[in-house]
Amino acid sequence: MKQLLQNIKTGKAAIEDVPIPTPREGQALVKVSASLVSAGTERMVVEFAEKSLIGKARSRPDLVKQVFDKARREGFLNTAQAAFNRLDQPMALGYSSSGTIIALGKNMQGFKVGQRVTCAGGGYAVHAEYNVVPKKLLTPLAKNVDFESAAFTTLGAIALHGFRLAEPQLGENVAVIGLGLLGLLTIQIASAAGCNVLGIDLDPKRITLASSLGLQSVSRQQAESTSQLFTANRGFDVVLICADTSSNDPVELAGLIARDRARVVATGAVGLTLPRKIYYEKEISFINSRSYGPGRYDSNYEENGQDYPIGYVRWTEGRNFQAVVDLMESGKLKVKPLVSHRFPIEKATQAYEVITGKKKESFLGVVLTYPDSEWKVESRAVHFPLSKHPKTATVKLGVLGAGLFANSVLLPAIKKVDGIQLVGIASSGGLHAQHAGKKFGFKYATSSDDEIINDPNINTVAILTRHDSHSDLVVKALKAGKHVFVEKPLAINSEQLSVISKQLKKADNGLLMTGFNRRFSPLAESLKSQVSNLKSPLHVHYRINAGYLPPEHWTQDTAIGGGRIIGEACHFVDFITFLVGAPPVSVTAHALPDGGKYSEDNVSMTFTFPDGSIGVVDYLANGDKSFPKERVEVFCGGMIAVMDDFISLQITKDGKMKEERGAQDKGWVNEWKAFVKSIREGGESPIPYKQLIGVTKSTFAAVESLRTMQNIKF
Repeated sequence: MKQLLQNIKTGKAAIEDVPIPTPREGQALVKVSASLVSAGTERMVVEFAEKSLIGKARSRPDLVKQVFDKARREGFLNTAQAAFNRLDQPMALGYSSSGTIIALGKNMQGFKVGQRVTCAGGGYAVHAEYNVVPKKLLTPLAKNVDFESAAFTTLGAIALHGFRLAEPQLGENVAVIGLGLLGLLTIQIASAAGCNVLGIDLDPKRITLASSLGLQSVSRQQAESTSQLFTANRGFDVVLICADTSSNDPVELAGLIARDRARVVATGAVGLTLPRKIYYEKEISFINSRSYGPGRYDSNYEENGQDYPIGYVRWTEGRNFQAVVDLMESGKLKVKPLVSHRFPIEKATQAYEVITGKKKESFLGVVLTYPDSEWKVESRAVHFPLSKHPKTATVKLGVLGAGLFANSVLLPAIKKVDGIQLVGIASSGGLHAQHAGKKFGFKYATSSDDEIINDPNINTVAILTRHDSHSDLVVKALKAGKHVFVEKPLAINSEQLSVISKQLKKADNGLLMTGFNRRFSPLAESLKSQVSNLKSPLHVHYRINAGYLPPEHWTQDTAIGGGRIIGEACHFVDFITFLVGAPPVSVTAHALPDGGKYSEDNVSMTFTFPDGSIGVVDYLANGDKSFPKERVEVFCGGMIAVMDDFISLQITKDGKMKEERGAQDKGWVNEWKAFVKSIREGGESPIPYKQLIGVTKSTFAAVESLRTMQNIKF
C-alpha cells in the first residue's frame, strides 16, 4: 500500500510502499477514502525534521541533555549510534481519516465489515491506503456524511472539547480568536449550541469565509471596539483561542475582551505568557485544552477499549467524535467550504509544500484522497530489490518485531555475524518492518507473523515483539520446526512458561534461545573463567540503576510487559546464574514503598543457589540516570572482581589488581555468534534450557516473595 512517511533525520517526506497492516484484537482494518492534513501539528513535525542536526538540538534541549547523560554512562560511540538510529526511524503522519472496514480483529462488537467509519489518532488514522484503528477511535458514519467531510471529525472533536471546557450556556456571548480550520469549526459549533458568536482574525479572506457561513466576524484591529458593541460593554462570557502563533497577542486580546470572571480556553498553539494585571483584576479562568477529550493519552481507553461510565464522564473523546458526526449529519457543521486543496495520495508530498509555505498559496483544509480499488490481498509482504545474501548461510532468519530495540541494537549486531541470511521481517503495522527491511537488506517485509513463521525459506525466527506475545510466538515457531531466538522475558507468567516447557520436551523442536546477552559479553566471559578456576561458592552483588519509568508505561502493565522484575531484572538473575553455573533455588525480595510513583521497581532480591552461592540483585528506579547503570561485585575464594557497566573489569587477588577495559560491549554480537554455531553444529542451545526455565521461574518467585514477604523456594 502507499503511505506518506516523514524521515526525521533527513527531513524528507516521501510516499513509500508499505505492507498492509494486520488488525490485532480490538482493532479494525480500514480501507481509507480520505484523510485530513493538519496544518498545525504536521507542519511543526515537518519543519522540525527539515532542521539541521544543530537546529534540532537547539529546538529540543531536553533531548540533548538525555544524550549527554547517556554518553557519560555508555560512551560517545554507543550513544551516537543510538541517537542516529532514533532519528532514522520513519514517522507516520496524520491523525484523522475516514473509510470502510474491510477486516476485524477479535472483540470488535458493534462494528462489521463493510461499515463506513471515521478514524482518529496519531499512529492509527495516518495518511495511508489502509489503517488499523482501535475500536474507541472509530466512529460509524451516517449515510449523508461523505468521506471527505468525515475526515474532519478528529479536528472537529478538538474544537468541540475546547468548547465544552469553557462550559458555555445558551445565549452566552462567545468570541473565537483565530479563524483557521480549527477556529472555523469552533465558531460553527458555538453557534449550533445557541451562543452569540463573534469570530476574530487577521486574514480578510477567512473573515469573508466565516461570513459566508452566516457567522459574524471582524478583523483584529476592530476586535476591541466591536466586542463592546457585541456584548453591550459587558465583555464576552467565553473566549476560545484557536490561533496558531508563538505571539502572546491572542491571550492578551482574550483578557481585554473578556467580562469579569470569564472563561478563556486555548485550543490552538499560542504564546502562553498571560498578562497578570488584567487576568487578575477580572479573575479570569484560563484553561489549556488537551486534544480530543477524556480518554486521550490513556492507553486503557484508546488501545484496550475500556470506556468511562457515561454517568461520570459524559463526553469522552469517542462521544465527542460521534457528536461531531451528528452535527455534520444535521447540517449544523459544514466542512466542505473549508477545503482549499485536494491531493491524491501519490502526490501527498505536494500538500506539505503548501502547508509549510514552499508553495506560496493560501490554504485552509488540505485533504488527501485515495483510490477506490477493490480490496484484494493474498500476501501482506512488500519485496525489496535483491541484496547480497550468502547462499550457504546456516541461519535463514525471519524477524517478528521491528521496533527501536530491533533497529538500534539487535539488527546491527546480527549484521556483524557471518552465516545469517536476512529473509523476512514483520511488524503489525507494517511501517517499521518496511523501514528495517530496506535498511538491513531483508528480502521482504510484512505485517503478518504467520507469513514469517510459515515461510519454508526461513529456518530461524527471532521474536522481538512486546512481552505478552513472546510465549505464543515461541510455541508456534517451535511447532513449525524453526529455531527460535526470543528477547527476554521468555514468558510473563507461570501458565505461559508451562506451555513452553511442554513444547521443549517434544522431539521435533528446533533450538530455543532467550536474549540474555550479558553472559556473552567479553568481560563476562573473562570473569566466568576466573571464578570457575576457584571452584568455590560465590557472593555476587549486582546493582542496577534502572531509571524511572511511569506506572502507565507498557512494561509496568503486568498483563503486557510483566512488570520490571519479570521484564528486565531477569537479565541480572541470568548473569549470576551464568557465573554460578546453575539457576537459583530460592529468593527473598523486599521493596521500598511505591508511594504512588513507582511500580515495584525499587527492589532488593536475594537468591540462593544449589552450591550455596548467594546472589543479590538491587534493581533501583529512584536514582539519577546520568550515573552508570550496572555494577557487579563478586567475592569468591580470596578474589574480588568488580565490573562496571561492561566497560571495565578489575580482578584483585593475592594483593594484586588487574584491569581489563574497553568500549562497552553487552554481548549482543557474541550471543548471535554462539546461536549460529549451535545451529550449524547441531548441538545444544548456548544457554541450557534448565537455566532458561529456572531464571524465568525465579523472577516469578521474586514477585511472589515481594508481595507475600516470604522466602520462596522453587
